[in-house]
Amino acid sequence: MELTGWRLLALAAPALLGGYALATASGIFLVGLLPVPLGEAVLAGNLLGFACYAVAVIWVFALRRPVRAWLQLLLASGILAASGLLLRGQLL
Repeated sequence: MELTGWRLLALAAPALLGGYALATASGIFLVGLLPVPLGEAVLAGNLLGFACYAVAVIWVFALRRPVRAWLQLLLASGILAASGLLLRGQLL
């Protein structure tokens, strides 16, 4: 199946937007998880978030199912962000 037109756009949207959400959520999770000062934890979380973003983009295009990609990326993002906020004690 070719990746042109609407099909390409349907995969690019979850890759870019969902990948960004996953990268941000993984950064929030790592800030709550790492036992270092806050500034260092934020820096490490953001740097590792870039790696998560790249992996998410590659994964979406390998999956080739936009609806499934949206669901899995948003579910993973929600779980990571909520866990990170719980670890920092900011959710409750």
